[in-house]
Amino acid sequence: MSPIVSIIMGSMSDLPVMEKTAAFLDEMEVPFEMHALSAHRTPEEVEAFAKGAKGRGIKVIIAAAGMAAHLCGVIAAMTTVPVIGVPIRSTLDGMDALLAIVQMPPGVPVATVGINGSLNAGILAVQILSTGDETLQHKLSAYKEGLKKKIVEANAGLAEVSFKYKTN
Repeated sequence: MSPIVSIIMGSMSDLPVMEKTAAFLDEMEVPFEMHALSAHRTPEEVEAFAKGAKGRGIKVIIAAAGMAAHLCGVIAAMTTVPVIGVPIRSTLDGMDALLAIVQMPPGVPVATVGINGSLNAGILAVQILSTGDETLQHKLSAYKEGLKKKIVEANAGLAEVSFKYKTN
């Protein structure tokens, strides 16, 4: 089995956030790899990874970064593989990472999800991959139907909640 998605994080401290991405890709049966790379501490390894990703069959890269958050943009600058950035809440409630990832210069796009939004990064990766994979489209549709079912169940539960001035 060869990976088609790479999950990249700056250190092991990002793993608790990025586990949601990994769990979703696992659920969708999408082969993935996980690496720790740092734009500042291992720049040569980041360059080798980014420049070699497409040749290794990687179709989407999900990169997590906190604080200065250069990792996502550095990877995007060196590959044509789509990059999804996950800003990690570390300092400034993650706003520094969010702004660093989302404010890329023209020609170096990084799709960006919300702070600690790694589940959405996984979903977006699967949506990208599913444009050429009907089986994956069906799995994604079933997942989204499950989300819809949860809201229907929530409404049924709210119907049972009683307040003196509640009208429904």
